Amino acid sequence: MTSSVGRVLVIVPTYNERENLPIALDRLATHVPDADVLVVDDGSPDGTGELAEKIAEQDGTRPGRVHVLHRSGKLGLGTAYIAGFHWALERSYDVVVEMDADGSHRAEDLPRILDALRDADLVLGSRWVPGGKVLNWPMSRHILSRGANTYTRIILGIPLGDATGGFRAYRTALLRDLALDDIASQGYCFQVDMAWRAVRQGARVVEVPITFVERELGTSKMSRAIVVEALFSVTRWGIAERSRRVAGAFRRSAG
Repeated sequence: MTSSVGRVLVIVPTYNERENLPIALDRLATHVPDADVLVVDDGSPDGTGELAEKIAEQDGTRPGRVHVLHRSGKLGLGTAYIAGFHWALERSYDVVVEMDADGSHRAEDLPRILDALRDADLVLGSRWVPGGKVLNWPMSRHILSRGANTYTRIILGIPLGDATGGFRAYRTALLRDLALDDIASQGYCFQVDMAWRAVRQGARVVEVPITFVERELGTSKMSRAIVVEALFSVTRWGIAERSRRVAGAFRRSAG
């Protein structure tokens, strides 16, 4: 499946994912054996980065399949992905995938995401389109995620069912057109920011239903601060976008 879209790099950001990482890498090797993997580790105290190095050195699936980028500390999801994007662009990959290490993003869904990329610039693995599912979430998480996406659609005016989701694939041609170094968002907010930039760029964005599975091992990185940041940023962007449109309308009417 990867051959139809070119060279694929799956970026897996980690912080204290020692238990989950080997499972995630094994599943990727099974379902997308032609894809390379870049583990971006933020100095995990539990030794995730060191384990990733051992896996990369001893991987019998395909030499050079797994790579590791070590960072000095917990610098945030958004900057981890930006670092991974630059790494991929410098090495001329055609496609970059975002994927969590905790098992919530199923590797068996990735071939369908890559297949959809043949006719798109960005493919979102979506929980909230027909066919999408979420397993093992409490009702409060369902309400939070659905509410966040509804609010995002209304405020930013983007026709996406799951702009906050973190399982997605980009053509690197699109990433080159985006001002990556200007992006400072984190968490949910980073995913919304990237999707919104792609839509404004005129990119072809499609959604593919996935099954999202709540992690079984380790601790979730979700926090109240991440939710508050996303709410504040989306509101600010929405106000700025409406102001820009109003100003543009006035200029056109004056001309």
